[in-house]
Amino acid sequence: MLNSEKIGNEFYQNLGKLFYAVAMADNNVRPKEVERLRKYVRQFWLDVDDFEDEFHTDSAYQIEIVFDWLESEEKDGDDYFKEFEEFYNEHPEKFSDKLKKLIVETAESIASSFAGKNKSEMLIIFKLKKLFNH
Repeated sequence: MLNSEKIGNEFYQNLGKLFYAVAMADNNVRPKEVERLRKYVRQFWLDVDDFEDEFHTDSAYQIEIVFDWLESEEKDGDDYFKEFEEFYNEHPEKFSDKLKKLIVETAESIASSFAGKNKSEMLIIFKLKKLFNH
């Protein structure tokens, strides 16, 4: 069980990296994007499973925690997309079709939350869809 909980936490941490990469695609994370991420975590991600972190908090909050931490790091979002891609390729069984759909919907919602999707955000979402369909 602990191993699956560890993978569960890593799963959400990698989603935090992915969603940060989407928000950072245009080199600027906007408050609207952060707000949209938090809304999606509370509306959709908390109900995905029963995993908890070591503090007995729903593991889905790892998405927000990692996202916030990455904001302070000020690195390029492409690196974080690559880390998500590596995690996906190592654990494809963790990604059901239903989860992939929710991941894409969350990414698209973050991207369109501020003045619609721009070219760089559309590109990263295309890369995500391509990753899920190979």
